Amino acid sequence: MIMSPKQKIFWREAVLKYRRWNICSGATRSGKTYLSYWYIPRKIRELSEKEGLAVLIGCTHTTIETNLLEPMREIWGDDLVGTINSKNKLVMFGQLFHVVGAEKKTGVNRIRGQSIKLCIGDEVATWNKEVFQMLKSRLDKEYSCFYGTCNPEHPDHWFKEFIDSDADIFHQHYTIDDNPYLSIGFVEALKKEYAGTVYWFRFILGLWVRAEGVIYSKFSADPKKYFKPYEQILDIMSKKRFIEINIGVDFGGTKSGQAFVATGIKAGYSGITGLGSERHFGDIDPDDLGQLFVEFTEKIISKYGRADYAFCDNAEPVLIRGIKNACEKARLPITVKNAIKKPINDRIRAGNAMINRGMFDYTEDCETLESAIADAVWNENVLHDERLDDGTTDIDTMDAFEYSWEKDIVYLMDYKAR
Repeated sequence: MIMSPKQKIFWREAVLKYRRWNICSGATRSGKTYLSYWYIPRKIRELSEKEGLAVLIGCTHTTIETNLLEPMREIWGDDLVGTINSKNKLVMFGQLFHVVGAEKKTGVNRIRGQSIKLCIGDEVATWNKEVFQMLKSRLDKEYSCFYGTCNPEHPDHWFKEFIDSDADIFHQHYTIDDNPYLSIGFVEALKKEYAGTVYWFRFILGLWVRAEGVIYSKFSADPKKYFKPYEQILDIMSKKRFIEINIGVDFGGTKSGQAFVATGIKAGYSGITGLGSERHFGDIDPDDLGQLFVEFTEKIISKYGRADYAFCDNAEPVLIRGIKNACEKARLPITVKNAIKKPINDRIRAGNAMINRGMFDYTEDCETLESAIADAVWNENVLHDERLDDGTTDIDTMDAFEYSWEKDIVYLMDYKAR
């Protein structure tokens, strides 16, 4: 393994020397997780004859698999890096590991009452705090140690408070420029993608900063920069450049609105186009809402020739049935499904990335969508990242918009890499 200067320091101070807590935090792709693929087998070997459990903790089993186990198998092979079995255990380098998903506080039950000699922690800032609190009491041997990584969150986060405490901690902060093995083009593209957002400070500079102000700052500064005339959209259609045209549907209450947003997914997942948006207020019964949706969908079909899927807020099954019945009655060639409803902040990050990459545009039929994106702001009255939803901004349209493309989020985010 060829280590960066920053990684050499961590190896010397945290791997070769004993520290109870060893933490790397900072920018994405900065090398902090890659280093763990090499120190994990070393620590396993050092502690192989010691009493206590070996534990692997991450937000979910899926993130553990993606961030740690799959890359380690590519380096060391399937024989040395096992798979998580039905009992949430795996064997790595001959050592049995207990695997814990820490997204929910029920994860504490997996380590309650156990003595732990080695704990590997992934994405620690995403854990439930109670899991971490329990872990602290379980590292009860004189040789017990923890090695963890995370991307930064807000400055009042409980894990940041721990990092800044007087515990026996070796903490190393990473920026994107601490990884000399990334291509210049990739780093510049990543900086461009996060420019003007909270993610610039967190994922480029590796700083613990609060999410505040407008969310889509680049769009808000010049919304018309992303406007595309209808004629240009027709030219795209003539070249069969849309993989799908989907409609997102969000059901509001008496203080919010029912929102429809149609989005075209471009060929090769190279971007998205807002094709139309509407928002309706007041108490609307399922029959009336169904008719409003039919009329909106017919407009999209008449302009663009198709509408493939409708993804609806799954919190309102009665209203979804009303829309399905209305579409069947009108014989509309569209499939109505429940929205996936990925975590809101994952959708925000993807939306910001597409805007900054130049992968988003919209037509003149998207007045409500234009306003919703431009006006979206962070809630400054909470200690976690939360989009403001107090009726002063159009969250209904934002949700509907995100429902229309979230199923393709992985492919859209991977476009630049491909």
